[in-house]
Amino acid sequence: MTIRLIKTSDAGFKPLLAKILGRRGARAGDVEKRVEAIITAVQRHGDRALLGYTKLFDRVRLTAATMEVKPAEIKQAVAKVSPKDLRTLRFAAKRIFAFHRRQLQKSWQYRDPLGMVLGQRITPLERVGVYVPGGKACYPSTVLMNVIPAKVAGVKEIIMTSPIGSDGAIILVAAHVAGVDRIFRVGGAQAVAALAFGTRTIPKVDKIVGPGNIFVATAKRMVFGDVGIDSIAGPSEILLLADDSADPLLVAADMLSQAEHDELAAALCVTTSMTNARSIQQAVEARLKSTKRQAITLQSLKKYGAIIVVRGPKEMVELANAIAPEHIELIVRQPQKLARQIHNAGAMFLGPYSAPPLGDYLAGPNHVLPTGGSARFFSPLGTYDFLKRTTMIQAEKRALKALAPSITHLARLEGLDDHARAVEARFKESF
Repeated sequence: MTIRLIKTSDAGFKPLLAKILGRRGARAGDVEKRVEAIITAVQRHGDRALLGYTKLFDRVRLTAATMEVKPAEIKQAVAKVSPKDLRTLRFAAKRIFAFHRRQLQKSWQYRDPLGMVLGQRITPLERVGVYVPGGKACYPSTVLMNVIPAKVAGVKEIIMTSPIGSDGAIILVAAHVAGVDRIFRVGGAQAVAALAFGTRTIPKVDKIVGPGNIFVATAKRMVFGDVGIDSIAGPSEILLLADDSADPLLVAADMLSQAEHDELAAALCVTTSMTNARSIQQAVEARLKSTKRQAITLQSLKKYGAIIVVRGPKEMVELANAIAPEHIELIVRQPQKLARQIHNAGAMFLGPYSAPPLGDYLAGPNHVLPTGGSARFFSPLGTYDFLKRTTMIQAEKRALKALAPSITHLARLEGLDDHARAVEARFKESF
């Protein structure tokens, strides 16, 4: 069998789970050194380094003048794609816009009993960089999901970088539909460095979002602090919770839909029924014969796929919360009831018709989700990721005087006498 079937009571279960959860692996030192050199070169030499690395890694000769995609090229791309492609992108964008508008936050303030006006001001970031993978990858949905929340938030300028090839028309059209302001045909760690520090041609941004390979992910981690980032995305993963009412065919189909992403993807099913577990295993084997990305899917399932049989619903929930998966799907009799017990997950799919591809493309919520167990403390990408919160304090004399004894006491408790004296200076007395 390609995919293993294992019980939580088996001796090999804990080592297997540790292997699956640890598949992001240790940081590769050689990658870090190479990325650090690229970032330093772009910082020092700007466009010259950027163009040199584009020629070296992507085998594309660019100049400062051809680096940016021209409006005429975008018009040509729109004319080139089929009407159906364009309609589908616009339909998806409409639904994504509708969902993310509901995430908008408002500024607020109130007056406390001492008369102080306290509040929080919400403002969008000025400029955001969106990285979109290129080469063999072509993911227009990634463009929509990363750009639209920033647009909804009110970001003034959205810069997109991508190593767009000759067949990248659909990416340009997606960028046009989503509302990207400027597009540059560069990729890799060098593009991240250019966005983080700016060059003569590419402006410096406030935050970088978007997925990429290990070089892109490492570059984002290294520039964090000089610029904001969304997160360090890891391999895709799905956890299906299935009771004996689940259709094995649907469970198998959804497991394969994640396993086809790449060899590091993890497709897991947790069930309380050994009978159903065997049926799901057989369904996976049967569907594998007709999958188009068989080589990738086979590696994913062999290394990181599993059907796990638990002792009961309580253990099912405990395991789900411990794994904190990117996607969790509940194909059970009472999905809403079970969902209330799941606290750690990027996105939840309830019932047999809430197929994960619905969330990937057209439901509306973002498909940029926390991976590798980070759903314990991270959230999906959203409009809030492009908004800043600034606290506001306005106090009159009577308010500060009323609080002065406690302020000066706390300041001196921490050994910061001039903090206390700064308050006392306003009243020319000690408290």
